[in-house]
Amino acid sequence: MNIEVDLTEEQELRKSLEKRDDAEAKRMLRFLGMPDLSRTKESPLADMVSRILSIESFSTFDQIKVPEIVGTDISFDLFNFPANHPARSNSDTYFVNDHILRTHTTIMWYYYLLQPEIKKRIEQKLPVGCLAYGKVYRKDEIDRKHMNVFHQMDGWYLVPKSTKILTDEDLKQVLTEIAQAIYGPDIKYRFNKDDFPYTDPSIEMEIQQEGKWVEVLGSGVVLPAVLKNLGVDPAQYTGWAFGFGLERLAILSMHLPDIRLLWSQDQRVTRQLQLNKKYIPVSKYPPITRDISFIVAKDFIPNNYFDLIRDIGGTLVEEVQLNDKYEDVEKFGQDKVSYTYHIIYRSNERTLLNAEVDVLQDKLYKQTAEQFSAQLR
Repeated sequence: MNIEVDLTEEQELRKSLEKRDDAEAKRMLRFLGMPDLSRTKESPLADMVSRILSIESFSTFDQIKVPEIVGTDISFDLFNFPANHPARSNSDTYFVNDHILRTHTTIMWYYYLLQPEIKKRIEQKLPVGCLAYGKVYRKDEIDRKHMNVFHQMDGWYLVPKSTKILTDEDLKQVLTEIAQAIYGPDIKYRFNKDDFPYTDPSIEMEIQQEGKWVEVLGSGVVLPAVLKNLGVDPAQYTGWAFGFGLERLAILSMHLPDIRLLWSQDQRVTRQLQLNKKYIPVSKYPPITRDISFIVAKDFIPNNYFDLIRDIGGTLVEEVQLNDKYEDVEKFGQDKVSYTYHIIYRSNERTLLNAEVDVLQDKLYKQTAEQFSAQLR
């Protein structure tokens, strides 16, 4: 069964963003308007999703498409996130009043269990399973492996205890099938213990690539407390769950040197983006580097500054490095900090010109002073 959740509340929240004139609101609207690559036919992320949906173990699973703007109670409280968890901070998460741009697709558990048909199955003590995928949003650093808009896939399965007690061994079998669907039957893998707020035991899966073990996903047996939070009697049901970032698995599959390539419109790039086909760089275009130094208040949040850099430079910004950070009461005054960032501009598709980078850098200088009350050095 394909389920689409009512988006009336989300549409109202989007309208509230459209009425605002601040940089953060404009930024969030832009992120929400970006294409969902997991549903874009030509994208390797969509191919990955298709392969997973075709796994026999998921033949009876439902699929659900859930809101991209959700309440903090749904995103954090129901899933046992502690009060001091970094994700609850606006330094890590995009807030729309008391709602956020979703940080994980695991929220589908909540929306799935709201469906009348699923409630009926639970009352009848039948197994239920579901998959969800799509864009998620997290404030992050800027480098070739991270973007603040990316894609996740989540799955979970609940079974009445009268039928079976699910364990991590059941979960490992499913994870093995996922790895083989993406990387082929000969992929080498292993499992390690991990820690998540909503599962116990929790396990991570690693695959071997070029002699190195690389983590690809997290999973675990759903905590009874979380089942209870979601209205499922843990005395009656047991379950497992998994979640992973699609970009991470795709990058490993194609040996991509830069996450930005997944968003490329250059046909020389896009025709190469096929799972399990090693990417051959079109060309290594030269970088253009610029530094920016400024003095700001101590409550300055670097992740918010990275968003400003993304606003101005877009996908032309390859990496941002912190060169220097220090305090000097005599020079800067009390509660002030000096930062120096090294910005690397590079296109994956063409050679940049100094003149066009200078225009971007000039905008960055002006907006750094305006949005962060910074004193440029």
